[in-house]
Amino acid sequence: MDFKFTEEQEMIRDTAQAFLAEVSTSAAVRAAMATELGYDPALWSRITGEMFWQAIHIPEQYGGMGLGYVELVAMLEQMGRYLLCAPFYSTVCLATNALLIAGTEEQKERYLPQIVGGTTATLAYTGNSGGWDASAVELICLADGEGFTLNGSCRYIPDGHSAQLLVVAAREQHSVGEQGISLFVLAPDTAGITRRWLPTMDQTRKQAELQFDNVSVTASAVMRSPGEAWPLLATIIDLATVAVAADQLGGSQQALDSTVQYLQERVQFGRVIASYQAVKHKAADMMVKVEASRSAVYYAACIADETLQNSALGVELPEAASVAKAYCSDAYFHNAGTGIQLHGGVGFTAEYDIQLYFKRAKSTETFLGDGAFHRERLARQLLDGETAA
Repeated sequence: MDFKFTEEQEMIRDTAQAFLAEVSTSAAVRAAMATELGYDPALWSRITGEMFWQAIHIPEQYGGMGLGYVELVAMLEQMGRYLLCAPFYSTVCLATNALLIAGTEEQKERYLPQIVGGTTATLAYTGNSGGWDASAVELICLADGEGFTLNGSCRYIPDGHSAQLLVVAAREQHSVGEQGISLFVLAPDTAGITRRWLPTMDQTRKQAELQFDNVSVTASAVMRSPGEAWPLLATIIDLATVAVAADQLGGSQQALDSTVQYLQERVQFGRVIASYQAVKHKAADMMVKVEASRSAVYYAACIADETLQNSALGVELPEAASVAKAYCSDAYFHNAGTGIQLHGGVGFTAEYDIQLYFKRAKSTETFLGDGAFHRERLARQLLDGETAA
């Protein structure tokens, strides 16, 4: 693999950086955080209308740009760096990937052009257990003639209270683990669906709870074969995991940059504190974590690219996704925490943005599994591989 950016990829990254530096300022982030919606609709219109980012890896036949996951990850890194408040992650990294991986041709032709046109969407698969694997699917689906009836709830859904399109995972009654899981795509105003915003520590990315009360869906809403969707959903989750790691990489970089800037301005005992050797060591440790995170993220992005291009459930993707998420989760939390320490007493105050990155670091650490979860997952993959050999 060639890990050097092409000129086109560098242009995409630099354009994203310049645009986000202009529109996702500290003031803009704080204003969006204070709303229940969680983002500025005018900014979302600019992202979808001017920048066309939502279409970056949607194939051209559905109206997209037909680029790859590396280009997407390059933008996500910048979004994490500037704490972008927008339904981009939920729409592109969850729902769009779900349609690309698990959607029927009819569903792709119907819904992907809508996303290209600016429709927001999300994926709901986790229940109340707080888990992230197949056991997290708790919503129940019952066969009802040619369709299905959904009952139960989903929690921790990014932008679930505002998304204009839902992809939902549910399981057959009495099924366990990876068995009996199906995926559905449906409108959020379907009769029986109730949505509620969930206030969380990190208000830069809103979450919601969805309640399903005898929700009837037609057979056309089923994505691929009912009851056999876990391998597809697992790949969708891995792709989303790589995307979260890219967001964490950008946040880690900004935690380092903003901290170094502060260290070069703060004077103590007649000299800037950046000149003290012990402080330099901490900053150097932060930089090492950023660079190692970048290697893990872009390797995983290349594997994700191959998975999407080959339309296959890649055997390398789970490993690459877990390596990236495990390392980036720990690195981001370390850098944000160290940044607060090096800011001194003002680090926790609302005036400085480093506390916003600390909150995003914690929320992204737990979302889709923390470092311990993914290290254990890697250990199981290694054990399974040795058993198979």
